[in-house]
Amino acid sequence: MFYVSCGIVYEGRINITVTFLSGGTGTPKLLLGARLLLEDSDIAVIVNTAEDLWYQGGHISPDIDTVMYLFAGILNTHTWWGITGDTFASHEQFCALGVDAYLTVGDRDRAVELLRGELLKSGMTLSEATCDICRRLNVAATVVPMTDNEYTTMIQTCEGVMHFQEYWVKHRGKLAPLNVMREPSHHPEAATRALEAIYTSELVVIGPSNPVTSIMPILECSGVIEALMKKPVVAISPFIGDKPVSGPARDLMIAKGMVPSSAGVYDAYADIIDLFIQDIRDPTDVPGAIRCDTLMSSPEVAVGMMQEIFHRFR
Repeated sequence: MFYVSCGIVYEGRINITVTFLSGGTGTPKLLLGARLLLEDSDIAVIVNTAEDLWYQGGHISPDIDTVMYLFAGILNTHTWWGITGDTFASHEQFCALGVDAYLTVGDRDRAVELLRGELLKSGMTLSEATCDICRRLNVAATVVPMTDNEYTTMIQTCEGVMHFQEYWVKHRGKLAPLNVMREPSHHPEAATRALEAIYTSELVVIGPSNPVTSIMPILECSGVIEALMKKPVVAISPFIGDKPVSGPARDLMIAKGMVPSSAGVYDAYADIIDLFIQDIRDPTDVPGAIRCDTLMSSPEVAVGMMQEIFHRFR
């Protein structure tokens, strides 16, 4: 049987269940390729929620929404956030009313955030609310938050401590980060469905997302590392040289005392991974790593990396 998508032809599907650790835009680009090889029902995604916040009456879970919209077929893949073709009348009205609307939220996107807020206020956990919204969007993959507890990334700067979204979006990452912290300081319990996703999968892939703000919050959830130690785990570096493919990973790794390179990423994951992937253009040499094109400028590139991973674990 041949499967055709995006003009690309693949023979058959790969029969393997895979759990991805995701945040930001790097891992969703990988998921775009994974979907061409796997059934959505064989994919689980544990998503970073340390960037969540209540905003203008709704509850924003930016990384969850990106993954949900991807599987629902409505993600704006030009920006890698929000819904394709969305309008911004509500955002424009907030601005007209003099509100400091530093996050640009589309109207359809806002409806999802308002619904999530109502579900949470009704007593649902974030896992339950996510499951409910996925059902409404006809998402067949398992999308689950890392925890059902509040656990937020805060950035210490010369202008004070602020939420990651304020640092990255409002100030555009221009304030030098002095430290990266979580609130509360104690590690939260992992969501039950997140641990179930790991234990029931045959392979775990840590995507090329920001190690400090996307992946480490997931690993800090109680029970996650112990579960990963029982599974084959692949990690993909988001760095080429000392620069990340996108986002503030370099500055935030320095603020955490980490080496901003693939070597630093490998060191952060070394105890839990079986295979490390870095870009073919990366001048940093990580012993034992394999080389792939990690820029994922097209679905074909993402497919090629997933095929290389599956070849080594099947």
